[in-house]
Amino acid sequence: MLENKNVEREKLASRVGFLLISAGCAIGLGNVWRFPFITGKYGGAAFVLVYLAFLLLLGLPIMVMEFSIGRAGRLNIAGAMRALEPANSKWHIFGYLGIIGNVILVMFYTTVAGWSFAYFYKELTGVFNGLSPEEIGTAFEIFLGSTGELIIWMALVVILGFFICSLGLQEGVERVSKLMMSGMFIMLLILVFKAITLPGASTGLSFYLKPDFSNFSWESVYAAMGQAFFTLSLGIGGMTIFGSYIGKERSLTGESLNVIALDTLTAFLAGLVIFPAAFAFGVNVGSGPGLIFVTLPNIFNQMLGGQFWGILFFMFLTFAAMTTIIGIFENIMAFTIDEWGWERKRAALINGIGIFILSLPCVLGFGPWSSFALLGEGTVVLDLEDFILSYNLLPIGALVFVLFCTRNFGWGWKNFIEEADAGKGIKFPKWLKPYVSYVLPLIILVVFIKGWMDIF
Repeated sequence: MLENKNVEREKLASRVGFLLISAGCAIGLGNVWRFPFITGKYGGAAFVLVYLAFLLLLGLPIMVMEFSIGRAGRLNIAGAMRALEPANSKWHIFGYLGIIGNVILVMFYTTVAGWSFAYFYKELTGVFNGLSPEEIGTAFEIFLGSTGELIIWMALVVILGFFICSLGLQEGVERVSKLMMSGMFIMLLILVFKAITLPGASTGLSFYLKPDFSNFSWESVYAAMGQAFFTLSLGIGGMTIFGSYIGKERSLTGESLNVIALDTLTAFLAGLVIFPAAFAFGVNVGSGPGLIFVTLPNIFNQMLGGQFWGILFFMFLTFAAMTTIIGIFENIMAFTIDEWGWERKRAALINGIGIFILSLPCVLGFGPWSSFALLGEGTVVLDLEDFILSYNLLPIGALVFVLFCTRNFGWGWKNFIEEADAGKGIKFPKWLKPYVSYVLPLIILVVFIKGWMDIF
């Protein structure tokens, strides 16, 4: 098996650090708003059960592959695929496509993460106190149109994220991710306790936890499939880099299950906050991103001690956003360190400037560039960037990883299994080879084609 041994590779200090960083990279704003929103739209607990099944069938094999490529190649996704590919093949070109995917992700994610910072600050300073529901909705619209303010919050996210990465893998990325993830779960558990003890919360809990298949449809099945695929952001090598930072003490199937469990737990707990609170106050849970930035501030305004709960929620949201930002920034930095030999602090500075500039179109898309609607009326630059990533680069990249790890003209099934099963823990089921080799690629193609059909 090929392995890059020419460079002294940084390593994470602990297994806990690896699990929390990987989970933190997967856990993002989509866990907090999209999972509850889409669960509410497609029937509650029945949707959750189907979603969990697809998470294992679709997400788990691809995550194991990303970790395996990273640990075997000991480099970023492009470098690792170059180290593992057969002679005279060009698989690593798709690795570079993965790095481009990471860049496109943060081109809009930095802006949305800035919203969470802004709303944490607004709750802290009592901006929403006493406002009517209409006034809170208007406040969000005004905020999106305030280009200067959006740039400031986006810049804060970029500066803070790359500063943390500049401190080093263990001292910066691992230490801060551990603190944020620990704090995030503590805050989330406190919010869950508050939500489920609200008068009238039981109706929301029943909707969320009691399966009802009477209104379930094929559209619900596809939605569960899509959410299971997109929630982990697999396909652009986001997990590969963390695989390159660990040893072979533990098998990668078991570690992947742990990461997926943490990601799913966060989404599930977010639902335990949002559904009981929404039903307790008679609020619609099917309002998309507005659920977070319009609906929830309204709910907090109606709660006893609502400002405190608002502060706690948006601090949790900020931590969730920043763990993803740090993970993706580390991926981009590792590429420039591995491929171009940059020192970590230089990589942080240059990448920070570059990502800030590349993030400006998303911000401007809500203001001066709002007329740019390539995907149709009502869309903005963020929608275009999200479409390029979510409906193109993620499924294409995932398909490439599956073919790379199962075909003899790629890295091959034997090498993949050897790497995935190295160490103690759960082994990858070898009897799944026909499914992973032939059925899984078809499922990914369905996600890809349906994504285009939904847009156009």
